[in-house]
Amino acid sequence: MAYPIVDAPYGLKPVNLIGGLPFAGATRQMPIASGYNTSIFNGDVIQFAADGTVIISTMAGQAANAVVPGVIGVFLGCSYTDPVLGYQLFSQHYPANTVSTDIVAYISDDPHALYKIVSVASIVANNAAGGLLPAFKTRAVAGAPKNAVLVLNTGLLSTGNSRMGCFANSVTTSLPLTVVDVVPETANAAGTGFIELIVKINVGYHRYNNQIGV
Repeated sequence: MAYPIVDAPYGLKPVNLIGGLPFAGATRQMPIASGYNTSIFNGDVIQFAADGTVIISTMAGQAANAVVPGVIGVFLGCSYTDPVLGYQLFSQHYPANTVSTDIVAYISDDPHALYKIVSVASIVANNAAGGLLPAFKTRAVAGAPKNAVLVLNTGLLSTGNSRMGCFANSVTTSLPLTVVDVVPETANAAGTGFIELIVKINVGYHRYNNQIGV
């Protein structure tokens, strides 16, 4: 069976853990504040707000990890009591401005988790020739240590899925993601470039291994 064509980024998808342990679907449940005004999509990176609820990440291109406000993982859906219908819903994404007292996000929060992500052409968000355009990268982007920018594209309401991607350009300075590997099935015809990468949230950016406690 042919590998599906990758024509746009889809956020971060957990694949396994460092060392090869499988991702078994385990998640942590954390609250989203009633009325939070930004949609969160399946595959979006999220972080803590000052009140302990979770919000969509703001760390695109962050080069100084000391100012990252507590990244905790990847959003994989949510549940809440619908204010109109009056019963609990399970949703692929969190709809902006939802008013409910029991909104719960399901989060892949293991700091050792590895994620599949689409390599994009630039850090220009929501741009068909930039952050939304897949771009082949050579295996050199997985050289040690090579890091990548998280590109914060807006997700799709039609699917509930993220469109976050990563811009990997063989950078060795501090950035939110570190490139661990490529996805061989997404190689170009010459076998020298790859559309999908395997990444990890970098030490110092993930809340659980950030020594300064932000």
